Amino acid sequence: MFAVHYTYAQLHRIIENLYSASEKALEKNDLEDASLLESRADRLYQETENLEFVISELEDG
Repeated sequence: MFAVHYTYAQLHRIIENLYSASEKALEKNDLEDASLLESRADRLYQETENLEFVISELEDG
């Protein structure tokens, strides 16, 4: 189960990095890249929420 939690934590770091990169692109008026990065971060965040549910089910089951 450690590997699952480790992967989950890694995903959160990647999401944070994507949001940060999006903000930096926005500061540089690179709206296209900012939008793409934010979109990818949002999508990964949703997938991470799904993974959180699966982890919870595995721990309870």
